[in-house]
Amino acid sequence: MLFLALWAAATLNFFLPRIAPRNPIRERLITMSQQGGYIEAGIEDMIKAYEEKFGLDQPLWKQYMSYLSDMARLDLGYSLSAFPKTVMEQISEALPWTIGLVASSTLISFLLGSLLGALMAWPKSPRWIAWTMAPLMTVSAVPYYLFSLVLIYLLAFRGKIFPLGGGYTLGTVPDGSLRFYLDAFKHSLLPAISMIIAGLGSRALGMRGMMVTIQGEDYMILAEAKGLKGARVFFKYGVRNALLPSVTSLALSFAYVVSGSVLVERVFGYPGIGSLLATSIQAFDYFTIYGIVFLVILGIGLATLLLDLAYPLLDPRITYERS
Repeated sequence: MLFLALWAAATLNFFLPRIAPRNPIRERLITMSQQGGYIEAGIEDMIKAYEEKFGLDQPLWKQYMSYLSDMARLDLGYSLSAFPKTVMEQISEALPWTIGLVASSTLISFLLGSLLGALMAWPKSPRWIAWTMAPLMTVSAVPYYLFSLVLIYLLAFRGKIFPLGGGYTLGTVPDGSLRFYLDAFKHSLLPAISMIIAGLGSRALGMRGMMVTIQGEDYMILAEAKGLKGARVFFKYGVRNALLPSVTSLALSFAYVVSGSVLVERVFGYPGIGSLLATSIQAFDYFTIYGIVFLVILGIGLATLLLDLAYPLLDPRITYERS
C-alpha cells in the first residue's frame, strides 16, 4: 500500500503541472533577456536547446517514464530557475533551516499542548489550569501567518526585541561558527514562537477532549480503586490512552516538516523549504516543485507506515496478528 500510494501521488505530481498552458523554459529565458534590456535574436534556438537539455521536447510518456526512474533513484534533476544547480542542492541548502524551525516548534507545541490539555481535563489539577481554555480556543482559531504578523508588529517592529525577518543578519557569512549559529537562533525565535502558540491551542483542546472521554473507563476506575498514586494514574492510565490521536497528528505533522510552513517562512523571509517551494511555484520551476512535493509524499507515506507499526507498542489492544 505504501508503494502504491507513492506511485499514485507521484503520478499526479507529474501530470498536474503539465495541464497549465505555460512553457517554463520560454518564460525563464524571456525574463532573463528582458532583465538585460533586450530580446536575444536567437531566443528560439536557445529555447529548443534547453528543452532538449531538460527532456521537454520528448513525448509525454517518455518524460513520465524518465520521471519515475529518476524518482526511484531520488535523482530530482536540475532546477529550471537556478540552473545549473540541481534540485537536491537547493533542497539540501534549505532543509536544515526548515527542520530546525518546524520540527522543534512542532515537538514543543505537541509536548506542551498535550500536557496542558490533559491537565485541563484532570479533576485534581489546579483551578487556574481551567482558566486557560478560553485563551487557547481563541489562539487555535488564529492562522499561523496572521499570528506571525501580529508578533512581528509587537515584538519586532514596536518592541525591537527580535529581528524583523530573515534567517540571519544581512552581511553575516554563514561559516558555521558559534556566532553565526547564535545569530540564526535569534532570528528563528519569533517564527518558532508564532508556530508554537498557534499550534498549542488545537493540540491542547484535542487532548482535553480525549482525556474527558476516558474518565469513566473501567481501567481508570480500577486504578483509582487500587489506591495508586495520582501521578501514576494520570500519566500511565490517563495520558497514555488519550495520547493516540495526538501521536497520529504529531506523526503527520513531522511528515510535513519537509515542506516547511510556507506562509510563515514567507512572512518572516526565512530561507527554508517553504520559501523555496513558493519561489519555485512563482517561477513555474517544474523540477523543483516535483522534488519538494515528492519528498512530502515520501515523508507522509513513511510517517504513516511507522505510525501503524508503532500503534501496538503504544496501545496493547491493537494487534495486526490474525486470530
